[in-house]
Amino acid sequence: MSTTAVKENEPVLAAPKAEDLAAVLIAKNRPQRPSALSASVTFGWRAMLKIKHVPEQLFDVTAFPIMMTLMFTYLFGGALSGSPTQYLQFVLPGIMASSILMITMYTGVAVNSDIEKGVFDRFRTLPIWRPSAMVGYLLGDMLRYLIASLVILGVGLIMGFRPDGGFGGVAAAILLLLAFSFAFSWIWTMFGLLLRSEKSVMGVSMMVLFPLTFLSNIYVNPETMPGWLQAFVDVNPVTHVVAAVRSMMDGDWDGGEITWVLIAGAVILAIFGTLTMRLYNRK
Repeated sequence: MSTTAVKENEPVLAAPKAEDLAAVLIAKNRPQRPSALSASVTFGWRAMLKIKHVPEQLFDVTAFPIMMTLMFTYLFGGALSGSPTQYLQFVLPGIMASSILMITMYTGVAVNSDIEKGVFDRFRTLPIWRPSAMVGYLLGDMLRYLIASLVILGVGLIMGFRPDGGFGGVAAAILLLLAFSFAFSWIWTMFGLLLRSEKSVMGVSMMVLFPLTFLSNIYVNPETMPGWLQAFVDVNPVTHVVAAVRSMMDGDWDGGEITWVLIAGAVILAIFGTLTMRLYNRK
């Protein structure tokens, strides 16, 4: 007798009915759709997990700000202000603002990288709030901006920086800078969707950021510049951000500059956030 034959006392399993399979596979109650906040926070947590697995990503928010602070203070401090310590009181708020604004471009690089890998195609099939993926990127980057701010502040305090605005002024200045950086990052998310490669995103970002950061009031007083250059510096948004942050850290809050930064951030968010989501929906 063949070994494949069914034994006499062994029970024979009947094939399941189609109705029974449908009852098992098709859930009667669908899972509740996540809220916009929940989905955005989840994507933000994803961005932070990427930092956990690739800690080299923190190089630009740790080593780079330290290098900038040390280099500009000790190279130009004596020549511009008579002593590095005195120059540090002027330049540190500017270095903090410029360093954070410079690293906002990595948001666009991350978006472009996920597009090339096909990750965004998966995101768009999920039953979630459509902008949550983009907001998640920016929420994750807010942690990077905060780390950069604290690193620069810590190095500055060690070097002799003493803000007259105290803890409250410094904390408010950092919050204002983070809020503007959140809005400013939407520019690079748009370029991340628009351009074809990561190198293109970085190239365009650097071409925009370098003139904005160096042709401003970060490193020197604009009053020493030629008149035609002062005209550009006066309309440069980075100039207003640095002036607002500097005034808050100095304890002499400039309401006009602070209001300008908040309004400019809202306008940037409204314009580039809308453009980004249109490109995202059509991508």
